Order: sequence, then structure tokens, then C-alpha cells
Amino acid sequence: MLKRFVIIIFTTLALSSNVVAGTDGELILKKNKPSEIKDCSEKFNRATFAFNQVLDGAIFKPVATVYRKLPSPLRSGVGNSIDNLSNLITIPNNILQGDFAKAGVNTGRLVLNTTVGIFGIFDVAQQLGLDEYEKEDFGQSFARHGIGPGCYIVLPVLGPSTVRDTIGSVVNFTGGDAWYNITVKNDTQYFSEIDYYSSKVTSGVDFRAKNFNAIENLEKNSLDFYASVKSLYLQDRQQKILNTKKIIETQDDSDWEEIENK
Repeated sequence: MLKRFVIIIFTTLALSSNVVAGTDGELILKKNKPSEIKDCSEKFNRATFAFNQVLDGAIFKPVATVYRKLPSPLRSGVGNSIDNLSNLITIPNNILQGDFAKAGVNTGRLVLNTTVGIFGIFDVAQQLGLDEYEKEDFGQSFARHGIGPGCYIVLPVLGPSTVRDTIGSVVNFTGGDAWYNITVKNDTQYFSEIDYYSSKVTSGVDFRAKNFNAIENLEKNSLDFYASVKSLYLQDRQQKILNTKKIIETQDDSDWEEIENK
């Protein structure tokens, strides 16, 4: 039922798009321009944002504070392992976007780091010359094929998103995420639901810890923290969709510091 629902929404968005696949870079740039994306339910989004801040202050920030005190090699190993798992979503999206060379490299990285690198704890592939590419997801693939972002929304716990990116996340639970399939969806002998959910929580804590100072500075120096986070998120998504590091548009770069992903 959920899969059918996702297909219906995806088809509707595709039909409403006037773009035939993501071959027109200028049009993709325009469709994902932060200032062009509407905040259709700002009051609701701000309420959800406030809830997420309370949750962050009560749980994620304290846990991230402790996590930051762990030995650097341990934190590095955890981060490597999380990045390795992300290839299970990146690889199919490399293929969907026509980046077959990247799909091959990322497949090699996944195999090497999962086996020789002990479940991704050690980045053996990097040492062998297989450089890590940017992560890809279904929201990015939808964008590359011309589907617009829709309205900006803030999800409970998960944070900033758009209608398109939210649908892309739902695809993970309808067969798009191999890690979800072998842990939650299917009763496998070696993995269980706890493995999936613990990896997601760990990923959130790892991200919060890596960006600890940047987030604190952003909140401290922002005139409107909600608006700053929205601007930052939409710019980051635009960069990821276009596979560029360039800051394409800044609504007010005096209000925030750029959050690094690494």
C-alpha cells in the first residue's frame, strides 16, 4: 500500500514537471534555487523546528558532547562505517543519474571496506586509490530528472526537507535502501531491526558532533535561526544536486557560518 502511494505521488510530480530528464543544467539550477522554493506552511514548520531544538538540547547535544570526548581513531572508525553504509543508497542513485563510473568506484569501495576494512571501520579503498565521491540519494536523483522540490518543510526529528526530498526518503522504506531491506523489512539471520535504527541514531550523533561548533555559532550569530537553517539547507541541497562545492546563492551570509559535512 505504501509503495503504491509513493508511486502515485512520484508519477504526479513527474507529470507536473515540464522537464524531460535532467539534461538542462540551467533549468535544474533555477528549479532548485533557494529563493524560488516556497515555505508553504511556515507556522507549522517553525513549531516543528522549535520542537526539534528542544529535542536536540535534551538528547542529541548532550550525547554529541560525550561522543566528542571519545578517542579520535574511534570516532573516525564510526564515521567511516556510517559512510560505508551510505553507499548502499549512493550506488543505485549513481546508476539512476547515469554516473556508471562513480557507481563502479563506489561498489569497489563498498566491497573493499566492508571486507578488508572490517565493516567499513577502515577506509582501505581510499589508500588503494579509490577516492570517495559525494553521497547521492533519491531526492537528488528526482531533481536530476527534472522534478521540482515542492514546498520547504521541517520534519519532526529529521529536520529540514522539501516535498521531493521527503518522498525520496520514503523510497528508502519501499525497497530503495538495501540496509533497511536486510535489517527491518526482512528477517535475516545476521541482522535485525536494532542494527538499522542504531546505525541511524549513531549517524545523527556523529553529524551533530562533527558540526557541533558550527551549529552553536550559527545559532548564536543568527538574527533568525530558523531562516538561517532553511537557507543553509536549501543551498546545501542545491550544491549536492549540481555536484558542486560552490556557494551558488546566499540570502544573507552574515547570519550564519557554513556547516561542513566532514
